[in-house]
Amino acid sequence: MKINPLSIEGAWEIVPVQHGDPRGAFMEWYRFDRLTEAVGHPLRLAQANLSTSTRGVVRGIHFAQVPPGQAKYVTCVRGAILDVVVDLRVGSPTFGRHEVVRLDDVDRKAVYLAEGLGHGFCALEDEVTVSYLCSEVYHPAREFAVHPLDPELAIGWPQGVPLLSTRDAAAPSLAEARAAGLLPTYRDYQDFVAGLKIV
Repeated sequence: MKINPLSIEGAWEIVPVQHGDPRGAFMEWYRFDRLTEAVGHPLRLAQANLSTSTRGVVRGIHFAQVPPGQAKYVTCVRGAILDVVVDLRVGSPTFGRHEVVRLDDVDRKAVYLAEGLGHGFCALEDEVTVSYLCSEVYHPAREFAVHPLDPELAIGWPQGVPLLSTRDAAAPSLAEARAAGLLPTYRDYQDFVAGLKIV
């Protein structure tokens, strides 16, 4: 397993080593110890989610208040998606930037994103199935979204007119979310993660 940092602090791409034979394949898609070593603190597993989507669906950009935020470990177990991590932490050197990683059922990559980062994806095929592990359970009052088609984010979604949920379609722009005080701060992220560090 290789764990590679992305250009946004707090985001990593995980590339598993696959072992195949005539029966099929085997791999470790999550290792507590290896992720802890790379990230610097353990991922507290509080909830596991599974979603299915049809081609052209865009989900996100979702995030949670920090603290406690919600770190995620995401993989695509069927089909293919473009997974997007957005830095929503006000004051971060990479605020407003995003990274895109293709997750599919061939390479079996995963993405880890820390608390304070926004997350979304686009389904590239029908019957896409995405699994993600979360560090906190879902708390509706602390969960927010930024509009995935906000021109300021400039995310190159591959679909012409993506299918959005009612919630995502009504989400504020990055500027509106910032003005409303909804976005996490880089300082809150740093303080929270410092409390998770292994000493």
